[in-house]
Amino acid sequence: MDSIFSFLKYIFRYKKKTVDQIVFYVSLISAVTMVVHVGYITDPEVAKLTDNAVVALYYGLFLFEIIRTASSILVARRINVSHYTGVMVSAYFLLITISRLTGGILSTFAKDEWLYLGIAIIFLSELSKNSLFFDNLYFNPTILFVISFLGLIILGAFLLMLPRTTLEAPLSFVDAFFMATSAVCITGLSTTDISTNFSLFGQSVIMALIQVGGLGIMTFTGFFGYFFSGGFSFKNQLMFGEILGENKLNSVISTLLTIIFITLLFELIGAVMIFASLEAKYFDSVGEMIFFSCFHAISGFCNAGFTIIKDGVTSDEYRFNYNFQLAVASMFILGGFGFGTIFNLYTWVQEKVKSMVRRLILKKNYRYKPQVFSFNSRFIVVCNVTVIILATISFFVLEQNHSLMADKSSFGRWVTSIFMANSTRSAGFNSVDLNFINIPTLIMFVTLMWIGVSPGSTGGGVKVTTIAIALMNIVALAKGKESIEIYKRKIASESVNKAFAIILLSVLTITLSFILLNFSDPNQQMIPLLFESVSAYTTCGLSLGITSSLTATSKIILMFTMFVGRVGMLTLLVAFIKNTRNKSYIYPTEKVLF
Repeated sequence: MDSIFSFLKYIFRYKKKTVDQIVFYVSLISAVTMVVHVGYITDPEVAKLTDNAVVALYYGLFLFEIIRTASSILVARRINVSHYTGVMVSAYFLLITISRLTGGILSTFAKDEWLYLGIAIIFLSELSKNSLFFDNLYFNPTILFVISFLGLIILGAFLLMLPRTTLEAPLSFVDAFFMATSAVCITGLSTTDISTNFSLFGQSVIMALIQVGGLGIMTFTGFFGYFFSGGFSFKNQLMFGEILGENKLNSVISTLLTIIFITLLFELIGAVMIFASLEAKYFDSVGEMIFFSCFHAISGFCNAGFTIIKDGVTSDEYRFNYNFQLAVASMFILGGFGFGTIFNLYTWVQEKVKSMVRRLILKKNYRYKPQVFSFNSRFIVVCNVTVIILATISFFVLEQNHSLMADKSSFGRWVTSIFMANSTRSAGFNSVDLNFINIPTLIMFVTLMWIGVSPGSTGGGVKVTTIAIALMNIVALAKGKESIEIYKRKIASESVNKAFAIILLSVLTITLSFILLNFSDPNQQMIPLLFESVSAYTTCGLSLGITSSLTATSKIILMFTMFVGRVGMLTLLVAFIKNTRNKSYIYPTEKVLF
């Protein structure tokens, strides 16, 4: 026994990296085998062999993880932060193993899907650990951010090209890349109906791409890497600080955890709300209802706009299901506020409740607390609420005698107005047919898509704060002021310059995309092509129904437009052009004539 303990102590003190590498490669082989089995194999005899291989690899991973976690704890003689996840994963594997061997009340966990999930968890954890070493590469964080999206798109396209992804003919190379780009860039444009043409595996791939793409692949892997490795190095904090836009190094970890926590919490709440709004007669099982709810909660909060409803929300089953529309609308409206703003609102409400409890219930004296509602959060909330109210009222007025005539009650008209007006900003869901709305409403939709939602959110567009800053600068210039002042604060000139740069780049990119689409698809009308270009750049995903009929060249143009819109044209320019050399001199100032 002593000799075994000494051997393990030697291994985990001096050969820990080798052990981790072995586990990573075994998990990689297991994940690849699982994907091939689930998504590629159609022959029953071959499928039986690959199924046995997946099960064997699963038990191998289980044994590896148990030995590694137990040995690491024995060597350290205490349980560290890095051991928590190992213990949880080992417990999960033990539960699945017992369920598969005994059955009984645990038979639910004996299904192959739980086994696949276990393999995916192990592979994700090992991949996340390795992602923390990206800071040793030559690329700066911004370039790494761009490359991570490209890598995720390529992986997604490969998965979507597997034969068992679709129920009919497999997707073509261009269509697979288009769907992967649309999912990762949380756009929602689709060349095929995923509700009828995609299998459960294909729909699950789309849902996973939306989730990871909405959060950002580096945010996702960073979160798991932190938990599975037990911490961040100083270089890790610098890298993720720049990716997340966090200036304080001591806040990088908390910001990362906050983003993940807020996302998963609201998606869980949204899934419960959607589940409660469904009618069981339209589903074959409770499991199908749960998957449906989770898919639309993720798609809604991430402002993706994908749906697995045949004919979309315009179908008879959901067009007048106002509870469902309100549940989904609450998801994409909250997702459009941004992670930081939501957390700041939560903190502010928490402090207000504590203050009321202290004053009214505990009868304690008033205690001063510094302002927890930041300037940016306040500005974002005001801008968003203004756009939400104006857009909703405008749609209600413009469509009262047109598309809203189908709604028999005033409540239904207002719900439809809220859903459509705010979905147009970035979410991409539609409960009314866009081909039957007024031209003024269509113009309003294009404007709302271009404006978009909040910075730091899952949505796209040039962002409401950008437009607000530009408008306030125009007013300030008209008044003869040299700066913008709001909430007793002076807006930095850097923010003003950035706002106008973003606006100009968006117009140029949309114009270029529109021109190229006209050359590649001359038979299409100009208005649908313009609508498609704006929708792609702003990652909204609404369409006038021409996406599937576009040529391969047009689809590639839209793919690039979606990618640029998701990453940000200014981000791309900064990543590849930025010059960090400091100047020790300042040139004389001159005024340019306008």
